[in-house]
Amino acid sequence: MPQVKELGYVVYEVSGLADWEHFGVELLGMRLGERTDTGFTLRTDEKAHRWIVTEGPADDLVVTGYEVSGAAELDALVEKVRAAGIEVTEGDTALAAARKVERIFVTTDPMGNRIELVTGLADADTPFESDKLVGGFVTGAGGAGHQVLLAHDVPRETYLGFYVDLLGFKISDIIIEEVTPGVVADLIFLHCNGRHHTVAFGDLPSPKRTHHFMVEVTDIRDVGRAYDRCMDAKQPFEMTLGMHPNDHMFSFYVFTPSGFSVEYGWGGLIIDDETWEVKTLDKLHSWGHRPSDVVAELLAAAPAPNGETN
Repeated sequence: MPQVKELGYVVYEVSGLADWEHFGVELLGMRLGERTDTGFTLRTDEKAHRWIVTEGPADDLVVTGYEVSGAAELDALVEKVRAAGIEVTEGDTALAAARKVERIFVTTDPMGNRIELVTGLADADTPFESDKLVGGFVTGAGGAGHQVLLAHDVPRETYLGFYVDLLGFKISDIIIEEVTPGVVADLIFLHCNGRHHTVAFGDLPSPKRTHHFMVEVTDIRDVGRAYDRCMDAKQPFEMTLGMHPNDHMFSFYVFTPSGFSVEYGWGGLIIDDETWEVKTLDKLHSWGHRPSDVVAELLAAAPAPNGETN
């Protein structure tokens, strides 16, 4: 069956290009790819880019690019999506060149997120190097990382129909936890390769399309070093160091200059579909990941079931 094989790249529209370049290169340890007419790109491996940063008012995710293994598979996947009554248009040569891919098709998920289905994401002309890292970033067969998106009241069966039935994702697990009285985090995690999840969805209290993007490093020391760099720069944190019970990721969450977060982690679980069992868990965190004062205040102010604040 045709399906996506990995998360290839994301595009963010941001209002502060200089702050974002400092955040990505100096704090996270990414490498500047190239400057464009509208912004710049960031690299985490041998690929030409993994993040495309463009100037604009959204301060949010504007595109997710999923790579498909080959031309025939891409054609079959596009036909499958079209057969479900969803519009898919082929991108022109200018768009393919901007994304540095061989072929590209554009569609939209049930939440209104722009999805680009591509083949042949190009390698960069130079090796990936970062003087901030002891090791490197975990990409390869697992793709660029993972992201958690906001469902915004779209029914679960609706977006699973798109991501699972059409794009070929599989359910990894579900976590349901009452994080504060009257505020329930209900997330479902999906994978398309060995990475525990490439995308997850939940109705978290946020006006944005994305809650966070996760980058994973090969050396645990780089989590601590990045944590220190963010502390020294007074970059606001969403959550402290901790670990998740489902993907076993040791990580912290730091706010981007645009207000959504990056999870910076190490040690993520690899799924073997032959033995994996889908479970529903009741905790988002095994330990740590304590919310910052800013997040704690937002949770405390969230409406309770009776309409009053907690």
